[in-house]
Amino acid sequence: MRITLLASCLLAISCATANLQQETASVNRVVDDWHKAAADADEQRYFGAMAPEFVFLGTDATERWDLTSFRNFAHPYFAKGKAWTFTPRHRNVVVHDDVAWFDESLDSASYGECRGTGVLRRVGGTWKIAHYNLTIPIPNELAKEFVGRIKSRSNP
Repeated sequence: MRITLLASCLLAISCATANLQQETASVNRVVDDWHKAAADADEQRYFGAMAPEFVFLGTDATERWDLTSFRNFAHPYFAKGKAWTFTPRHRNVVVHDDVAWFDESLDSASYGECRGTGVLRRVGGTWKIAHYNLTIPIPNELAKEFVGRIKSRSNP
């Protein structure tokens, strides 16, 4: 009896772990393809990966776009056949039911090392990106200098 109970518990844990690994892999595929769609200037695929309530926070403090305003901003880049390229180096993903969140390290020819964080939610059985925040990490030893530069720029 105890062996049967132990075997049942191990099977349940194994199935849960396998499902979590599958969901994590699915989230990774969506985010990887989203970055690739931008690099390929595939506007339909890029914006098709986003949830209706999508919000993008850019590197500038003024950049907070909902889906419509971000698409309006980005359309000219995609229309020229050249959007942007961010190459993921590392990503941590957490999945909980129909929501997933992640942080990632990215490389960019334009901006160097960047960091992205995001949230996905399942929409009609498909993972969609609901929120993304792109940042440029500043080393702690340079932070005060950059804060001073930003302050002097906003206080003419």
